[in-house]
Amino acid sequence: MATGVKTRVKLPKQARAGEVVTIKTLITHRMESGNRLNSNGLPIPRSIIHRFRCEFEGELVIELDIGPGISTNPFFEFQAIVPGPGVFTFSWFDDDGAIYTDSRAISVVS
Repeated sequence: MATGVKTRVKLPKQARAGEVVTIKTLITHRMESGNRLNSNGLPIPRSIIHRFRCEFEGELVIELDIGPGISTNPFFEFQAIVPGPGVFTFSWFDDDGAIYTDSRAISVVS
């Protein structure tokens, strides 16, 4: 598992039912392409976030398959409709098998 990985998520704490909200996510991750060599001339193993997924109360909101061209510390911004109160769950999938997750609750106001 990669060291120093940190997730960040920003979305409103509340919204109206049916409102479209903007969600911003960032994961601090080194993102090694597998093309570089270490000081001994050996390849550094590839270690990238290759998939991102967001769900709301178990329902898929967005899922992205990511290639090795993605930058270090990938940032994603997208919009989602808030059908009611609940929890958004975010998952980042690493090449080494690690899955980093974060979640944020949102309440509904009238």
